[in-house]
Amino acid sequence: MLLREGGSPYYGIAGVTIIISGVLLLRGDRRGAWLYALMLAGTLLWSLWEVGLNGWALLPRLGLLTALGLWLLTPWAYGRRSTRGNKLSMLATLLVAGVLVMVVWHRADAVDAPSDSSSQFPAHAASADEGEWRHYGNDAGGSRFSPLGDIHPGNVTQLQVAWTYRVPTTANAAVPKTLELTPLAIGGSLYLCNEMNDIIALDAETGRQKWIFHARSNMTGVVAGTCRGVAYYKTPSSNGPCAERIITATVDARLVAVDARRGTPCPDFGANGIVSLLTGMGQVDPGYYFVTSAPQIVRGNIVVGGWISDNQYVGEPSGVVRGFDARTGQLAWAFDMGRPDRRGLPPEGESYTRGTPNSWGPMSADEQLGLVYIPTGGATPDWFGGYRRPFDDRYGSSVVAVDATTGAVRWSFQTTHHDIWDYDVASQPVLVDLPTAGGPVPALVQPTKRGEVFLLDRRTGKPLAAVTERRVPVSHVPGERASPTQPFSTGMPSFAGAPLTEAAMWGLTPLDQALCRIEFRRSRYEGPMTPVGIDRPSLVYPSPMGGMNWGSVSIDRDRQIMIVNSNNLALRSQLVSRAVANAMGIQPLGRGGHFDLNIMDPQTGTPYAVKAPPFLSAIGVPCQQPPFGMISAVDLRSRKLLWSHPFGTGRDSGPLGIASHLPFTMGVPNMGGSVTTRSGLTFIAASQDNFLRAYETRTGREIWRARLPASGQATPALYRSPASGREFVVIAAGGHPALQTTPGNYLIGYALPRPH
Repeated sequence: MLLREGGSPYYGIAGVTIIISGVLLLRGDRRGAWLYALMLAGTLLWSLWEVGLNGWALLPRLGLLTALGLWLLTPWAYGRRSTRGNKLSMLATLLVAGVLVMVVWHRADAVDAPSDSSSQFPAHAASADEGEWRHYGNDAGGSRFSPLGDIHPGNVTQLQVAWTYRVPTTANAAVPKTLELTPLAIGGSLYLCNEMNDIIALDAETGRQKWIFHARSNMTGVVAGTCRGVAYYKTPSSNGPCAERIITATVDARLVAVDARRGTPCPDFGANGIVSLLTGMGQVDPGYYFVTSAPQIVRGNIVVGGWISDNQYVGEPSGVVRGFDARTGQLAWAFDMGRPDRRGLPPEGESYTRGTPNSWGPMSADEQLGLVYIPTGGATPDWFGGYRRPFDDRYGSSVVAVDATTGAVRWSFQTTHHDIWDYDVASQPVLVDLPTAGGPVPALVQPTKRGEVFLLDRRTGKPLAAVTERRVPVSHVPGERASPTQPFSTGMPSFAGAPLTEAAMWGLTPLDQALCRIEFRRSRYEGPMTPVGIDRPSLVYPSPMGGMNWGSVSIDRDRQIMIVNSNNLALRSQLVSRAVANAMGIQPLGRGGHFDLNIMDPQTGTPYAVKAPPFLSAIGVPCQQPPFGMISAVDLRSRKLLWSHPFGTGRDSGPLGIASHLPFTMGVPNMGGSVTTRSGLTFIAASQDNFLRAYETRTGREIWRARLPASGQATPALYRSPASGREFVVIAAGGHPALQTTPGNYLIGYALPRPH
């Protein structure tokens, strides 16, 4: 089959040789073993020629065949009774093979010895505010940088669990749950939320619950209960109730404000602490519009976008972004992409423009410039753009700078033109001041699912690093009008991964590897931005998982180093005619449809439904070879890659969804973010295995890891407890259904031992 598709002749030759060898061995002819040995030697030479000394790439080519070869060294292979010498010889052979395997992967999985040079840690007495974590990304610019330094490379191995809190979760098993939250740390309290948008306050020293506000969210139609965080606002010149307030937005489209000290609703905010986000939205079916990321507060306004259910039908709810007065809850402005001239409520009987690009990822803000930076998605449906309007194509898959006071657009930069790959911008734009000979330049770093990182001037949106328009493959779908070129950030390192080839196809055995090679040959793949078609599947690489997703990047502001965790996974996607989809009963959610990425999304109102499953082998492992996940560092001064390593082990994942328990570092899928510290550490969980890790930021050495009770698909936070002065690292460990990681409901605080 592979030969017929124009693929490698090796599998045909090797298969025939193995069959002949097997027949000879069944007849008791020892020449079968010699023929097998010849085939194995040829396989070794072919494997080295095709992939070199890449251990994970060699595994499916040599692993099973070598194991069978070792068996042929045993007396049982020929029906003879074993002698003591035979057994010792076999055990010695297996021992040598095992040692070789450990040598190949040992260094990739090693935890390096910590440094003991205290001179590496800049002396700095952090202020009270610097010891807190006041925003989702620590600062409004989302740097995820902590100026604290008591925990450093010389003592990080002494970190231990200080407390564990079990976050309340819904008892409704029909609602997929995630725990992607990053808590705020303010005034000795931690503030967090769960998938039902309950707001919880904990004691920062002990993790003990102080209070909980029950949001009583209606979970009807919700396909993924997610709350990544809450926002904090202190009203000027006020010391009474709700002078300090915690704000969240819910899965049933409400904006909620509660008193930070007591957890009671703020009576001066909306109607007893609640503002409806459905006002002006028109018809919204349950589960089609809600907020998943923490609100952003700038210039006294709460700015929220919204998550829109993807690929259901043309004309879904509006992707409008709105600003609300943080004290009263009154609408301050609306950025309706279809009516940018109208910034208030739509007239009676009308709604905000339906089906516009939305903004579901975390936003950033610059208080001094008075701008809020909005990452946008594409207009639904994602995989066919023939019906999109000019404003959809103008603002889709972009970062848009909006005046925080009026909602007027100052500038926008598009990361993907006419996006038909679901490459919506999920990552929070990260603000950093870049040192130059002429003084600091206010910059914005925009990571993308494509694996491209765009470096822009945040005042104007103009690129600070070269961006090149390149021609990309054309679409042959009737009614589509794909862009002939796409922007590539040629002035920054790319995290899109090497282009796929047949030789890069993977599996755990030669058989499923060969099947993956066949499917690769049967798919359309012409490099990045290959459009989805109707005649055969297309490979979308990187997949809409990333590249980089909502975890974004972190930036060590002292060293000007950017930490990037990225994915290298493909989808195998195809458009399906409306007639076929109708015959299969494919309908939108709430109208007879249900959420299953492995079946089909309806895209009702267009000529095509779409199926976009992961590109997996017959036993459920990715069809392209590892690493599937990376962690890397970029020097923002030189814009060069400092280091890059496979990220995560296969310990808690494996074929058919069964954990392999193998501790070898291979680079696994990840979702979540990192934080950096003034002392030169990077903390991150995020990967498919259940670990929180610490890396040395400058070198990439992994110097500490802690086993979590569940996978940490979240971003850590760091803070100093005013009660003891100790620094804490806190991480949410709840797993993620999309990654099939270990579920849980844990929030865990780590600290150095108390001084005696």
